[in-house]
Amino acid sequence: MSIQTRKERERAERERLIVTAARELAEAEGWDAVTTRRLAAEIEYSQPVLYSHFKGKDAIMAAVAVQGCADMADELRTARTAAQGKRAALVAVGESYTAFARRRPALYDAMFTHRVDLPFATPEAPEALQRAFAELLAAVEPIAAEGDDPGLLTETYWASLHGLVTLMRSGRLPEGAHERRLELLTGHFTAGADS
Repeated sequence: MSIQTRKERERAERERLIVTAARELAEAEGWDAVTTRRLAAEIEYSQPVLYSHFKGKDAIMAAVAVQGCADMADELRTARTAAQGKRAALVAVGESYTAFARRRPALYDAMFTHRVDLPFATPEAPEALQRAFAELLAAVEPIAAEGDDPGLLTETYWASLHGLVTLMRSGRLPEGAHERRLELLTGHFTAGADS
């Protein structure tokens, strides 16, 4: 192995360590607890080492968001492909999406609530973001009516899921009716579609 290859591997490992530490700290204590000073202490590297990988907390949060989107894409794909039929796939994706958000609130916040410097809904979006959206699209497109724009319909479905998650987490919607809300959402999206 060349020296250059070893250095690249070590750099990638340090970046992975920083992102993992930020993600774990945010899940345990919230994003306010994630500072470069705290991360440096957690991973036992100096702050300048962190800054040699990331410009600051926002860049670290963006890296966490990309990693989270990759994780979500995998979970959505597993749920969608295990379902039998178009309606079941949409239900499975909705359940998987909301379960992910409820199980990993700080990660979800980095992905979709906090301001991060990531391009969304453009060809420049990182591959993990595109994969996560593609999984939503793969569940929504088969139920789109003739003349519907599948991309816009998917964005609307995603916005609905995000709204449900956000309103429940903030206590504005009671948790107890979550499954019924998902049923209503799915019912309206699949009205007129074959199962």
